[in-house]
Amino acid sequence: QVQLVESGGGLVQPGDSLRLSCAASGFTYAIGWFRQAPGKEREGVSYISSYDSGTYYADSVTGRFTISRDNTKNTVYLQMDSLKPEDTAVYYCAADVRGRIFPPTEEECDYWGQGTQVTVSS
Repeated sequence: QVQLVESGGGLVQPGDSLRLSCAASGFTYAIGWFRQAPGKEREGVSYISSYDSGTYYADSVTGRFTISRDNTKNTVYLQMDSLKPEDTAVYYCAADVRGRIFPPTEEECDYWGQGTQVTVSS
């Protein structure tokens, strides 16, 4: 059983930055950040492997978002820079504890955080 606690969402203006945190209570093979905007399907944003710290980014956030991890705190961060209105969504972190593929699909992620709202608006 893994518990995930997210923090760091909020309301910002276009071009601003936010950092999301995801604290995990147990071992994971990978952590992924997903987001869901109103009326849209949930999509994968970024992932980080616990094995070799390999990372993966969706095209829509490449160059603007950075995922990292602090193993001493068992916490994964998503640094979001140059935010755009289209980044507005509820962001979820999710844990893959089976490690069969990287990046993990939604179906491979057995544990999910509660979600944190990110709103980018002027």
